[in-house]
Amino acid sequence: MNDISTLALVWGKAWPILAAILFFGLLIATHEGGHFLTAKLFKVRVNEFSLGMGPVLWKKQKAETQYSLRALPVGGYVAMEGEDGDSEVDGAFGSKPPWQRAIIILAGATVNLLTGLIIMAVMLGTSDLIGTPAVSQFRGNAASKAQGLREGDRILSVNNHVVRTEYDLSFYMSKDKDGVMDFVVDRDGKNVSLKHVTFETEEVEGTQVVKYDFAIVGVKPGFKNVVKYSVLDSLSIVRIVWVSLWDLATGNFSMRDMAGPVGTVQAVADTTSDAAKSGNLSRLLLILALIAINVGAFNLIPFPALDGGRFLFIMLEGIFRRPISKEFQAAVNTVGMAMLFGLMIMVTFSDVFKLLR
Repeated sequence: MNDISTLALVWGKAWPILAAILFFGLLIATHEGGHFLTAKLFKVRVNEFSLGMGPVLWKKQKAETQYSLRALPVGGYVAMEGEDGDSEVDGAFGSKPPWQRAIIILAGATVNLLTGLIIMAVMLGTSDLIGTPAVSQFRGNAASKAQGLREGDRILSVNNHVVRTEYDLSFYMSKDKDGVMDFVVDRDGKNVSLKHVTFETEEVEGTQVVKYDFAIVGVKPGFKNVVKYSVLDSLSIVRIVWVSLWDLATGNFSMRDMAGPVGTVQAVADTTSDAAKSGNLSRLLLILALIAINVGAFNLIPFPALDGGRFLFIMLEGIFRRPISKEFQAAVNTVGMAMLFGLMIMVTFSDVFKLLR
């Protein structure tokens, strides 16, 4: 193999990974940009705008703000004056009214959610059909058909969980391990309850999973349907993220089922490579939308160090009509950050082991 062929082979392996890292960089930049722009809007002094964590690779001072690029592409931050301590400096974060601080804190996750929503709309708008939670047809001798499910049924709930989209349907069916479920369906305009609908199951990597024995109805991607389902699908993904994290916290979800930075980059890289070969961008766009929405939804969780945790402190301040000690907030956020880094390290090791298997 000559040098040109070797370079072409290396580039063919490397460019999808670089593209995935670039996408993550853009997600981080837009997230932090949301915080930064709203801080500037409300005249909050920003001491540093950083992309990445760890050692500084590049920095530039402009007015009161230092712009920096750091070595580890796993996050970023906007360091605002008086965010983690009392400050008498003009433009301190803590001197602003709660509603302004809340907007600044929520802006980053909001930008991520809007990014995911836009990508989702593009994906749906360029698809042949948009999936819905309605039964189109059955596959072979479908067990669920024998238990009362019918073609044309629009599934409204699975095991008492409300279903609005195909993602809700897939998620709540996948949570059931024995293949026996209760449905409520809309059949010819009437709600019909179906008890103990049975599906076949199979073992995949030591876990029992449900075998889907029906196809779903697809609708044409007109403007109305694209707007409707891009919003509904995005909200479904947010809900699924929160439910999955709750399941993880309560022991109903395995750590091995999670993907960290390495696993997610690898998934995006593989999908990017497949899309380049096939010319079909739908799956790639879906993966990108899922990641953007996941980042936004995760950051809104009311956990220390996350945007949702900081927002909770602001809410409590508004409820009790007095500020919560900056020292207490800083201590809680430090503990939360340590826990998050610990989780990231564990998941990253899991990702690496999966790649090596």
